[in-house]
Amino acid sequence: MTLAASPIRYPDAASRTVMTRRAWWLVVLNFLIPGAPQVLAGSRRLGRFGLGATLVLWTLAIVALVVWLLWPATLYTVFSTTITLWVVAALLAFYAVLWVILTLDTLRLVRLVKTAPSARAWVAGLTTLVMVALSGTAAYGAYVATTASGFLSSVFVAGPSKEPVDGKYNFLLLGGDAGPDRDGLRPDSIRVISVDAETGQAVTIGLPRNMEDVPFPEGTSLAELYPEGYGSIDGCEVDVCLLNSIYTEVELMSPEMYPDAVAQGSEPGIEAMRDAAEAITGLEIQYYALIDMAGFQQLIDALGGVTVTVPEDVPIHADETFTTVAEWIPAGDQHLDGYHALWYARSRHGTSDYDRMARQRQIQEAVLAQFNPANVLSKFQEIAAAGSQVVKTDVPQGSLGYFVNLAGKTKQLPIVDVELVPENGVDPEDPDYEYIRQLVQQAVYPPSPEPTEE
Repeated sequence: MTLAASPIRYPDAASRTVMTRRAWWLVVLNFLIPGAPQVLAGSRRLGRFGLGATLVLWTLAIVALVVWLLWPATLYTVFSTTITLWVVAALLAFYAVLWVILTLDTLRLVRLVKTAPSARAWVAGLTTLVMVALSGTAAYGAYVATTASGFLSSVFVAGPSKEPVDGKYNFLLLGGDAGPDRDGLRPDSIRVISVDAETGQAVTIGLPRNMEDVPFPEGTSLAELYPEGYGSIDGCEVDVCLLNSIYTEVELMSPEMYPDAVAQGSEPGIEAMRDAAEAITGLEIQYYALIDMAGFQQLIDALGGVTVTVPEDVPIHADETFTTVAEWIPAGDQHLDGYHALWYARSRHGTSDYDRMARQRQIQEAVLAQFNPANVLSKFQEIAAAGSQVVKTDVPQGSLGYFVNLAGKTKQLPIVDVELVPENGVDPEDPDYEYIRQLVQQAVYPPSPEPTEE
């Protein structure tokens, strides 16, 4: 059959059966191979452009799939840079507009008035659905890419990546809790997370906020000021000389101790806490993340809440004195919104700091569990807006791809928890820091099992 006799380009317009069948072919081709309807029945120039764009998109998708299957860290790295995300956004916006043009032109080529009356609404409706599905998906993808780019720029720093130390990446995770009853922010949740750079095996070390006589690494300004430990000789510059007071003292009273902190994407108080955590655990800490616990409420609401198992009733306080109970979070499986999750993590009435540490870890793990692709994509705007206000970190953008890939490995393995609490032989009021470092070393670098004799 010659092209001139083709029923697609030169149909028998008097036959409703032929025109209806032709209409369905054009609609299906527009969905499967955008540009094909124009090549077969309309402007070949527009059709060739559409087909070329479709071929380019298929090629990019196949390449991305192969890279993701073979070298996932490479793909994560490429798509975690602001420049790449803007390029992706522009590309998706182009395809969104192109698919609208091609779909409307396909609807013109269909010539609905020549099709069977019973088929017209179905053909028009399916064509519209195709346009919404293709163009809408591309437009939303462009929106997500631009939002992600803004989120990365506001949270992560531009700087060189750091190498693992003895095969480990160590992170200081601080949960900051500012309030009207205190001067400045104090980290009420303090954890060091050590992750194996190859396997992703993670060890979390919980540091009680009320540890005393905290040491500092030799050669630091704080070690010179407090050679026997924080506040152990003549007290300190704040009301109590506890671990979490170090942030407040340095941030508000002695920021000159860390003159380069801000330029490096950190704060003097955070760097002081990093020094303290290194001296306590014996680990070199490459990166930190500070989470604003008050803003944490917004992030949990953006995620749609979190589900936790409450071991016993937990009070919600009516005021910042933590003495009057307004309501209770009952024991059992509970789905908590941001307000209740925050109070579950910080409640003090009739409870100990060690109970709070356990609840804070529970909330952190629940939040991580909520970060799945479907949840994040469906609520990306709210999550990104909340996250940019909640998180401060010195992890560079260039390392995000690697850490995203490493986090995928971590989620497949059981996490080892080391709590520096009395149950593990640690007295925060009179801590044995040599013993603490031994506990940490045994957890982070466990001895290899002895080979069995056959």
